[in-house]
Amino acid sequence: MRNEASEAVVSSVRAQAQGPRHVAVIMDGNGRWAAARGLPRLEGHRRGVEALRRAVRAAGELGIGWLTVYSFSSENWRRPVQEVSDLMGLLKRFIRNDLADLHANGVRVRVIGQREGLSPDIRALLDEAEALTRDNLRMTLVVAFNYGARQEIAQAARALARKAAAGLIDPDSIDETSLDAHLDTAGMPEPDLIIRTSGEQRLSNFLLWQAAYSEFVFLDLHWPDFDRAALEQAVDVYRGRERRFGGVRANMASNPSAAAGASAEQTVMTGS
Repeated sequence: MRNEASEAVVSSVRAQAQGPRHVAVIMDGNGRWAAARGLPRLEGHRRGVEALRRAVRAAGELGIGWLTVYSFSSENWRRPVQEVSDLMGLLKRFIRNDLADLHANGVRVRVIGQREGLSPDIRALLDEAEALTRDNLRMTLVVAFNYGARQEIAQAARALARKAAAGLIDPDSIDETSLDAHLDTAGMPEPDLIIRTSGEQRLSNFLLWQAAYSEFVFLDLHWPDFDRAALEQAVDVYRGRERRFGGVRANMASNPSAAAGASAEQTVMTGS
């Protein structure tokens, strides 16, 4: 009989063949796209919103259940005041213009990130988007807005520390599961695939905890050029990867007799 670890690997391989359940995207390159065309940065951000619409539509058509987009990081406040103002305006227009369509197409909107300090009108729009679409089941669009992964982890740690100080939990009981339950993403599946556009190869404080076993695909195109073909390309790369989650090779898991005769170096993998 296969052991539980082998069963888990085989199950993962089968699921992978069907494509990622959760795709997260670092939408990078709006400014560089505009600069290459002699256009203002705002035009790059506008075209980025159009690319987001295409990405949501394509994800739904490809059966991706969760799509998380890094729309505004907690570090983006350091940008010029006018650019931040432009980005806030684009967010407002996107929600006002697209929320009805998202709702009609069965898309649930979930927002992660800090809401404290946001202007009342922005907070109201984010609340409205979540409230209107909370019962939709076709796909979940997670908008990471005013989000930073380090801040998210620190906030979760503080929440657990307060509970321990109040005697509500035993500090020795704190583990990965309890910390995970206090993150903004509690209840969400971890991302199977993380895509970053513009050729950069870093996470930039995005989903640091959740990305422990994610597959990464870095695309050379800038975000405004992202379309269904780019998403399909990334998904095809994902399907070609071997995900082991620190365990054994998939072919060894599916063939116990071969695994028994193989060396430890062949069957025990130290990396993901």
